[in-house]
Amino acid sequence: MVKAVGIDSGTKSMDLFGFDDETGEVIVDASVDRNRVTENPAVILELLREIQEKHGKIDAIVGPCGYGIPLKPAREATNEEIALATFITEADVRRRLKIVGLRELMLLMREAKDLNVYFTPGVVHLPTVPEWRKANRIDLGTADKVFTAALAMVRESEKKGIPYSQTNLIAVEVGFAYTSAMAVKNGQIIDAMAGTAGFPGYLGMGFMDSELAYALANALDDFGKLFLFQGGASYIAGVDPISVSPEEFVKLAKEDENVRKGYNAMIEAIVKDVFALLPSAKPESIYISGRFSRIPEFFRDVKGALEGAFKDYGFSIEVLKLESMARAKEAAEGSAVIANGIAGGKYRGLVESLKLRESSGSIFDWVKLKERENLRIFEELVL
Repeated sequence: MVKAVGIDSGTKSMDLFGFDDETGEVIVDASVDRNRVTENPAVILELLREIQEKHGKIDAIVGPCGYGIPLKPAREATNEEIALATFITEADVRRRLKIVGLRELMLLMREAKDLNVYFTPGVVHLPTVPEWRKANRIDLGTADKVFTAALAMVRESEKKGIPYSQTNLIAVEVGFAYTSAMAVKNGQIIDAMAGTAGFPGYLGMGFMDSELAYALANALDDFGKLFLFQGGASYIAGVDPISVSPEEFVKLAKEDENVRKGYNAMIEAIVKDVFALLPSAKPESIYISGRFSRIPEFFRDVKGALEGAFKDYGFSIEVLKLESMARAKEAAEGSAVIANGIAGGKYRGLVESLKLRESSGSIFDWVKLKERENLRIFEELVL
């Protein structure tokens, strides 16, 4: 019997999901507003302790860890690893961005001796991704994107009655800020188009034209991380992403020509993310998850766009909604599934297939520039 809890750190909320793999009982399914976590990171530990008091000792908790850390107990994480997993400038620390709250939560988790917390890798740490695909990449997929891919593998295995090692799919997460896609081949993540290094999401523009990056870096005294949360579909549409909900955005796109431009950009970006992975993988299924996938009309549009694009090239791939037991985000269940596997539960074969225990390195290891040594400034933990 294994009790496991997973935590997914999104832009809008931090979601927790946990279950007992013997009884099937869900022991937690909750969302906490990220602003609340930023103000008081300890609120997550308080919730975990309440769960443990009610249901007994939690065998494994997979904690949120930004860009990821090679799999290890949180108590073994170094200051440098936590700094790199949440890397930001001192100016952004002073601005108290949400990632500062995440950094403080990771430090609290490291010191929480009564909670069996683990930190897990991002895609760039995985040995299953060839080194040439990591070249000059930092955001190849944060740790929570691995959670999404893991849950997609579970659903594909259940659906087809096959072992994890035979799953071949692409898992797409369409979140509030970014869209990411992970390619799974023979039960291993082998490539990704992710977040700030993919096509535009709702808030973020994704990868940036190098000439634009050069212009901004020279025109601005302070190039902060908030710039990475701008320029996406909502900006193309000319709507305020804070006051206009994703549901309203989808509705407006059917009525307003200017909003439709941003909407079309977002749908097309998802197709481009998926097609960019086809040289690396031959998926049998595409799983769609994330905040936007829960809007029926949006999911229908994405499914139609992807299936239509595949049809144009003479083949078909099934596009599915990633189903989850969680009311919280799908990645929270994926995180709990990984926690269960780490603790030796029913999903231990999934952890083995993904080779999470063989993860290694740090986010700057594959930068192929002479100036890479200058990036050591981010190794210092600043609070």
